[in-house]
Amino acid sequence: MSQVRIKAESRSEFGKGAARRIRRAGQVPAVVYGHGSDPRHIALPGHDLMLALKTANVLLELDLGSGVELTLPKSVQRDPVKQTLEHVDLVIVKRGETVTVEVALVANGRIPGGLVELVHPTITLEAEATHIPTEITVDVEGLEIGTMITAGELSLPEGAALGIDADTPVLHIIAPQAEEEAPAEAPAEGEAGAEAAEAAEASSES
Repeated sequence: MSQVRIKAESRSEFGKGAARRIRRAGQVPAVVYGHGSDPRHIALPGHDLMLALKTANVLLELDLGSGVELTLPKSVQRDPVKQTLEHVDLVIVKRGETVTVEVALVANGRIPGGLVELVHPTITLEAEATHIPTEITVDVEGLEIGTMITAGELSLPEGAALGIDADTPVLHIIAPQAEEEAPAEAPAEGEAGAEAAEAAEASSES
């Protein structure tokens, strides 16, 4: 579980123009809400936020000047071309509180002659807010082709529980797809004509 402290500034300007000015200043507009509190509009340092969000389900400790609020990124908007941060929604969480998150599923191990198909690249988990696993690993070393692993067979960290049905298939061992044989190339138009002429000449001589 990664936890990052980040400085937040309150903002009173709203709208697209204000958001553009915030981003030009190297910050990212954000909204904090949850636990019955009114939404608060803030600005976060863009570089620090970008680095923090490289870790999935990172806990952000927002230093609001008057106190610290523990939050989880709920929605992250990025520029579709540049992939720069445009806006972030953060939800307030409390220590000891159970939250529902998506955690990456990672396969470890070699499968001679087989491939891993992740039916569910992420797994829905319920975990304590300050103990969210960064990933769930599954050992696939030596598994046979055709093996299916369900959510209930995953090894979860202490305190975490599945947020999906235990019978849900999450990983499948499959055979590599055979490469299709390329169709024989048809003779070029000129070559076809020459071959036909030769065949006709041979027939007349016989």
